[in-house]
Amino acid sequence: MAEGKVAAALVTSMLGLRLGPPIMNAMPRGLLTWLTGLMMKSEDKNAKPGDATMRTLAPTLHYEGVLLAEMAGTVDGFADIRAEVLLLGGSKGLPFLKPALSRLEKTVPNVERIELPGLDHDASGDAGKRNPSGRPEVVAAELRRFFTSAAKSR
Repeated sequence: MAEGKVAAALVTSMLGLRLGPPIMNAMPRGLLTWLTGLMMKSEDKNAKPGDATMRTLAPTLHYEGVLLAEMAGTVDGFADIRAEVLLLGGSKGLPFLKPALSRLEKTVPNVERIELPGLDHDASGDAGKRNPSGRPEVVAAELRRFFTSAAKSR
């Protein structure tokens, strides 16, 4: 990112986080970078004012990684949470997040964990070319149910 190689940085992120299909691991990195660059150009060309494109979101990935690193080994501190907590995950979610959800489920006292069948890490985003698996209505329904029941129990 610091060198302006946005497509290459996205490829590094996608490979490192296993965000794409397994075939990506067999493809030459240069080809992946080129294809990612084409995808970003197409997305930029078709973006409406205010759309969050991969080019605009890419610089935030660094900070997500920093936060994940800072939070490593801190799960026991969540045992002090007294609020009701909802943990949402998708059955097709990022594999490395599932152990964290399981650990939080065991640690947080008033927790409810829901695994949404067939959904992945992008389920809360609007469905579109970049996010065909988006199902925000399913995520919203779970949030509505949780917050409505929490409000009734007060």
